[in-house]
Amino acid sequence: MNITFLLERFAAYDHRPALIWKDEQYSYNWLLDQIQTFSQWISREGLEEAIVVLEEDYSPYAAAALIALLERNCIVVPLDRHLVEAKRNEYTTLAQAEWRMSVGEGEAIAKHCSVQGSRSPILARLSQEKKAGLVIFSSGSTGRSKAAVHSADRLLHGFRRQVRPLCTIPFMMFDHIGGLNTMLQSLSSGGCLCVIPDRSPLEVCKTIEKYRVQALPVSPTFLNLLLLSGVYREFDLSSLEVASYGSEVMPEALLTAWNRQFPNVRTVQAYGMSELGILPTRSKDSGSLLFTVRDGEVRYRIVDGLLEIQTKTAMIGYLNAPSPFTEDGWLQTGDEAEMEDGYIRILGRRSEIINVGGRKVYPAEVESILEQMDTIETAVVSGEPSGIMGQMVMATVRLTGEQPLTELRRQIWDYCRDKLPQYKIPQKIVITQETLTSSRMKKIRIPGPISSAQDEVAASKEEDSGRTQY
Repeated sequence: MNITFLLERFAAYDHRPALIWKDEQYSYNWLLDQIQTFSQWISREGLEEAIVVLEEDYSPYAAAALIALLERNCIVVPLDRHLVEAKRNEYTTLAQAEWRMSVGEGEAIAKHCSVQGSRSPILARLSQEKKAGLVIFSSGSTGRSKAAVHSADRLLHGFRRQVRPLCTIPFMMFDHIGGLNTMLQSLSSGGCLCVIPDRSPLEVCKTIEKYRVQALPVSPTFLNLLLLSGVYREFDLSSLEVASYGSEVMPEALLTAWNRQFPNVRTVQAYGMSELGILPTRSKDSGSLLFTVRDGEVRYRIVDGLLEIQTKTAMIGYLNAPSPFTEDGWLQTGDEAEMEDGYIRILGRRSEIINVGGRKVYPAEVESILEQMDTIETAVVSGEPSGIMGQMVMATVRLTGEQPLTELRRQIWDYCRDKLPQYKIPQKIVITQETLTSSRMKKIRIPGPISSAQDEVAASKEEDSGRTQY
């Protein structure tokens, strides 16, 4: 793969810090040398043009290895090294990887894998054309992870456009499309990545203060955790200029609370997915959930309430799922959306919509209301089968403290009845002590098994004679 434009930029950035890792700075000159070292090793060890799993987290060495593998026309499968072994094995098999590679603190190690069966047609075509590629797995927060195959040339095309270099925390995971975007956008523009040892509110705030971080790309779930923790009050976060959010729907109440606490930080809604890459967007304003795409090469439309996008950075296809492309080449995102004054508003994933007697309920809307209650730390709303209405609204909640079920049910009803139509008010309440947040700082849309019978209590209006029946 021709990555000359990246290497030329790294040479021009010279002694600027490219990454800060374990409190040490690594310059663009260092990065360039390390890419060359790994590139020679990849060729010498016979990994060139192979399908290679790169099992790493953010580090200067991981960044160099990823770029070197692409330069050597490998199809790279980035995987978070903290994933459980069974999941890494599953992804390695699905991607038909020939090698599993790690680089640690500079010592490259590769283990050969046995590949079963013939190569997938998508992967075979990339290999035959001697083109570098990327296999990116979706988070699978609502079901099975999908393996999206990208042409690296097409995906990296967007990084030819430079942005203002900023000091940024790469918050999203190394194998997440948002994480890859943060890393490549920062490095291609001469920015500095401040790698954090863990993704806790405390560590994020400490790093912002210590290194005068300017940009924080995160999920709404993390912004909520940061506000709830209150730890931001203990640090000087005045260097922070922009907080971008994506990967899930932002509750309006959370956006309002964030802007109230950080009025001088520009808040931007990002939009992207494993199948598309991350698109350059512009929010209507910091307090708005409306946004538009700032790229003339990206086209979008809404068909039957679903957002469809056409862009050069779109994937080639899936390894383990039917094609989401229309006959005329538009990718069906699965996101319900609407247009308002030329801006896009994302309503939620169609697969997550609750149908109550033919009326739509978007989980994010209900969650936004519930999480305004002092007693609720996190809420995940989903559909539950109903003999009368087809589905009813169920809320799984993690509380800020002890709360009797009967009292919680009454509080939820009283709080919601002048804020939501009756059919959107949760009819079943599940209290859990388990976390409702994944390691990727997204809400878990399919909560695990309830740990005890006392954790679940049906609060359906069908069963509650004290409430109005539908």
